[in-house]
Amino acid sequence: MAFVQFMKSGDSGEVKIFRQIPNIAYYCPGKHPFILARGPEPVHYRHAELSLEHALGTLQDSVQILVCDEILNTLIFNLLPEEAIMDLITRCRERVDLVLTGRHAPPEIIDAADYATELIQVKHPYYKGVRARRGIEY
Repeated sequence: MAFVQFMKSGDSGEVKIFRQIPNIAYYCPGKHPFILARGPEPVHYRHAELSLEHALGTLQDSVQILVCDEILNTLIFNLLPEEAIMDLITRCRERVDLVLTGRHAPPEIIDAADYATELIQVKHPYYKGVRARRGIEY
């Protein structure tokens, strides 16, 4: 299994667990700042490009499951073109189980997917004033 992070800096809660499981190949191209109101910076575009290149490269390694964590959020900020994600879906079809996470998937991507699930937050401690916790929210 390959797990490729988009939009994250390699210090989220799941990373420690991935390093303990030998059959998960984890990749994140490195740290970058949050995207602020002024919009993406060059480092954000490069991060997304490197993650996509790595994801495509895993297909040569005969990976069975490829998780592209937060790849759909790259579309929100125009970091990757939708065509690039559609190409990834096409290349994986009938060869690799592909999991794309993130928000606001375009209809074309939903149509191309075998499954589409939307998780909706109903309740979260943050809204009662609880600060983000290491290993849970980040």
